[in-house]
Amino acid sequence: MAMLHLVNKSPYDACSLNTAATIMKKGDQLLLIEDGVYGAIKNGKAAGVLKGLNISVLGPDLAARGISKDKLLDGVSIIDYAGFVDLVEANDNVQSWL
Repeated sequence: MAMLHLVNKSPYDACSLNTAATIMKKGDQLLLIEDGVYGAIKNGKAAGVLKGLNISVLGPDLAARGISKDKLLDGVSIIDYAGFVDLVEANDNVQSWL
């Protein structure tokens, strides 16, 4: 059963992203929203933990924080709100990491 993991906290303020990345199984997806998008920055605190994971970030949250696509880890997908809904529908379960 595939799970969508939602992280909304910055890896600089909380350990939610690290915990989610450790728990994820093959086929799971990670969506970074709100301050969680800081976790997808190249050479950032969480970069090493996220290697090999299926990661998406919410585009409007990137824009709100002034983060451009070229600052992101390779392979990170940028989605809009419709894409968020698609991810929720495509996964059996959703886990929000607070």
